[in-house]
Amino acid sequence: MMIQDTITGISHIGIPAKDLDDTIAFYQRLGFKLLGIFQNGANRCAFVQLHDLMIETWEGGQPPLRAGAINHVSLNTTDVDQAFAAAKAQHLPLLDETIQSIPSFWDHGIRFFNILGPNHETIEVCQKL
Repeated sequence: MMIQDTITGISHIGIPAKDLDDTIAFYQRLGFKLLGIFQNGANRCAFVQLHDLMIETWEGGQPPLRAGAINHVSLNTTDVDQAFAAAKAQHLPLLDETIQSIPSFWDHGIRFFNILGPNHETIEVCQKL
């Protein structure tokens, strides 16, 4: 099995926020709907959506405040364990030694891992639980 056999589409694009509330308000002015604000440790993370485009934005990091500020592109998977095994078997440049999780996101949390792209972009493979 190849990793592309486990991917169902784009989950979201991750953009760190200088000010989360201002970032949410900006995207709402563009027509995005706020889907939720979630705690991730001491920081908040928000998801906004317009049609089939979802953006994850969060506080607590230092955004570069220049072109190229997108932190990651997330791909949906329905089986993160199978996707991780396939990525390892294909010798993809994994940024995580194990599957990560954030239990406070959505109703039941998420599980994910990250791959380093050839231009140092991060590709997250994510399963919403």
